[in-house]
Amino acid sequence: MSTDQRYDIADQHEDGVAVGDAVEPVEAPPPPPDDLLLVVDIGGTKIDVGLMTRRGEMIDRARDEVDHSLNAEGFFDQIAALVDEQMDRARSHHRVVPLAVGVGCAGPVTANVATVSPLNIYSWRDFPLNQRLAELTKLPVYGELDAKALALAEGWMGAAVGKQSFLAMVVSTGVGGGIVLDGQLLDGRTGNAGHIGHVVVEPNGRRCVCGSRGCLEAEASGPAIEAITGRPPTEPTYEIMQRTGRLVGTAVASVCNLLDLDLVVVGGSVALGFGATFFNSAQDALSVHSRLAFSSGTRIVPARLGDRGPLIGAGAVAIRGLHRSRQGNRRT
Repeated sequence: MSTDQRYDIADQHEDGVAVGDAVEPVEAPPPPPDDLLLVVDIGGTKIDVGLMTRRGEMIDRARDEVDHSLNAEGFFDQIAALVDEQMDRARSHHRVVPLAVGVGCAGPVTANVATVSPLNIYSWRDFPLNQRLAELTKLPVYGELDAKALALAEGWMGAAVGKQSFLAMVVSTGVGGGIVLDGQLLDGRTGNAGHIGHVVVEPNGRRCVCGSRGCLEAEASGPAIEAITGRPPTEPTYEIMQRTGRLVGTAVASVCNLLDLDLVVVGGSVALGFGATFFNSAQDALSVHSRLAFSSGTRIVPARLGDRGPLIGAGAVAIRGLHRSRQGNRRT
């Protein structure tokens, strides 16, 4: 792998993550005992908090379901309880203090999760997540959109290792994406690049939480499936698994034709729960709609990291943030 390739996670080979090379696993000695990160993933259904080494190893983890009846402060208190539990585990059980906090959060968000407004968490609008977590933990906090964090994770340790351009996406309570192009994770003007859930797949379709109609999220997310079928997405019919895959494949075909991508990595409880039926249907639709010479061989595959991916992605965000902070300190 040539050394002029780039992938913007961190420039620190001791972590097995590098800018200057494609992201690949690197054999390295076990991390020192203080080499630990607190990682947080906030989605529309669940909150996941854990402890991760800078090699991407999860050594502790706690989870809770999102309580949508809570107001903004109550919901943060729910997250804080898990954070406090994991901070206590770090100190008392693992005998370390984490170096930083890495966060992946459903969006939209502002830069470094300074404020977050997840569409499926109605009580949070412009919630100052970075500041509140920094006050709670007394640690530096680095944050990103959850699907963009997943893209970092899958490029580092998962199904996109060695790839310089790909789309990673989550099909779950919401539908989101992260785009890596020529080794760079795309941010866009506000940091919200990759919101593939708001690509329209059914003109005049169902009303979306964003205010539009026929968005992929309004047709293929967990809540949409339940609203359409009257059944939870954990009890799908064969037809709904096929339809969901077909809609996802149609949406990603447009992205791959637009950006010259040949790999799509999909995680999330809906996609992974629907399994082969979903992925076969998505691949069929993708192949039908990707007919250009450069996109005709595009593949859509399951996220390799499973339900660890979002937390590993949050850890990758923290590693990247620590690296950028060090680089900034060197310049000054």
